[in-house]
Amino acid sequence: MKTVSKKTLKKSFLNWFFWNGCSQQAETMLGMAFGQSMAPVIDELYETKEDKAAALQRHITLFNTESQVGSICNGIAIGMEEQLANGNGSAESIQEAKVALIGPTSAIGDSLWVATIIPLLLTICLSIASAIPGSAWVGALLYMIIYPLGTYLLSWKLFNLGYKAGLDGVQRFMASGELDRIMQAITVLGLIVVGALTASFVTCNLNIDIKTAAQVFDSASGTYVEGVISVFNLDNLLNSVFPHIVPLALTLGVYNLYTKKNWTPLAIMGLILVLAAALTAIGYIPAVGAFA
Repeated sequence: MKTVSKKTLKKSFLNWFFWNGCSQQAETMLGMAFGQSMAPVIDELYETKEDKAAALQRHITLFNTESQVGSICNGIAIGMEEQLANGNGSAESIQEAKVALIGPTSAIGDSLWVATIIPLLLTICLSIASAIPGSAWVGALLYMIIYPLGTYLLSWKLFNLGYKAGLDGVQRFMASGELDRIMQAITVLGLIVVGALTASFVTCNLNIDIKTAAQVFDSASGTYVEGVISVFNLDNLLNSVFPHIVPLALTLGVYNLYTKKNWTPLAIMGLILVLAAALTAIGYIPAVGAFA
């Protein structure tokens, strides 16, 4: 019985991991990279030149996915190719499986890795960089270490999962609801981080501060001098009820305009500029009051 050795599996994975984007083009997308990944497997499973050429030909056709999560497709294809070399399955079923996996692996990979994990990691590392004065390089260094290591571990784990579980096993996993629970947990974590970043980096003051003229005691001279005291500050009042509620409202408002109202980024920036000018002007309005 023909089996793919661990050395060949590793070589196939490394071919995909390091070179999946180098041959991407409009005609077959990642097809050439997929063929390069399968080349050592094909060379080990088949003996004749004709069988090797036919196997390689079916793996350089149109294929596209998100590269990290999509490594599970390589593992599945290797397992099915191994079965075919032992007289089970068909070349058509391998092609059909690859085509069927393009949609779900692309969608899951883009939403899980590209749109969630990478931005989450970036925000954490940026926060670390800004929190340590004079040592901003710490955040950058952490990202340079964690990102490639995390990418490698995720890709390798999914590659092996695809090879060992096969297409049926992956379909059962996706149908079990485990993936949805993982996605939900990561989404919640991402929202927590975004909320923390909003409180830390988004600044918005209403500048509504009602003051009154008063005689203020000067401890240095021991006398009362003319001064101004604040009798009502809207920012302080709101923050005492809900800290950073104004930056949160601004962030949610921008999100709503962009996602629900289909405002362009340029229009949103124009609105923020107008609001900033208006609130700044309010801050310069002189207060009217009387001596206490």
